[in-house]
Amino acid sequence: MPGHGRYPRAMARYPTERATSAGGVVCDDRPDGRRWVLLIARRNAAGKPQWTLPKGGIEEGETNQQAALREVREETGFGAVADQLLGTIDYWFVWRPDQVRYHKFVHYFFMWWDGQAAGPRDDEAEHVEWVPLEVALVRLAHRNERKLVEKARNAVPQRPQPPRHAAAALEG
Repeated sequence: MPGHGRYPRAMARYPTERATSAGGVVCDDRPDGRRWVLLIARRNAAGKPQWTLPKGGIEEGETNQQAALREVREETGFGAVADQLLGTIDYWFVWRPDQVRYHKFVHYFFMWWDGQAAGPRDDEAEHVEWVPLEVALVRLAHRNERKLVEKARNAVPQRPQPPRHAAAALEG
C-alpha cells in the first residue's frame, strides 16, 4: 500500500542527491589481549545520545582516506594511521529543512591509534571513549557500523600497529 513502506509517500517528491563521507574504525590492541575501539557519542535527530563511529564529509581535494583521518582527529582528538578500507555503508535519509532525500555513502577505514595523547577536538561529539571491541558491538547505535566493527575484530592488518608511548598509554 503506498505510503506505508519504510519511507513516507511525501519523501518520493523530494529531489534525490548523493552524499559521501569517510570515517574510521580506530583500534588499539592492548596488553590485556583485547582490541579496543574508539567511539563517539552525539545526539541524533530526535535529540537522544547515540554511540557511533567518527566520520564526516570529504573536503575538496581530499581522498577518502585523508578525509577519514582528518575527521577522526577533529571529532575525537586522537590521531590514527590508516591501514586499509574496511567497507562502505550506504543509507537513505531526508534533510527536511532543504527538502532533499540523500543517498549517503560512508567509506570506513581500519585504523590504528597513533599512540599519542589526545589533542583538542571539535564539539560535534559529546563524548569520546575507548571501549573493548565486544562493548562497541553492544553500544553502537547502527547495525551497519556494528558489522564494520565485527570485521575489524578479524582484520589482518597490512601495517603493524604504531609503537605506543608510555604517557599516552595511561590515558586510554
